[in-house]
Amino acid sequence: MDGRREYGFFVQMKIRINGEEKEIKEGLSLAALLDELQIRAGRVVVELNRNIIAREAHGATALNNGDALEIVHFVGGG
Repeated sequence: MDGRREYGFFVQMKIRINGEEKEIKEGLSLAALLDELQIRAGRVVVELNRNIIAREAHGATALNNGDALEIVHFVGGG
């Protein structure tokens, strides 16, 4: 079993986000996932499987079953 499950027309896959296992729709790009999570790409750095992904590459970066993401938010202050 590869961790993927079918729900009607949708196939779900498992990934880890900041250490927490989540099920997401198969075929999402990193940009689409951030959008679904309501996270503004300009305010975060994303590490995918221990590699930092450039903001310009978010739309072209496909997520796969078993991927591990770390999403770090910038916090301003003074």
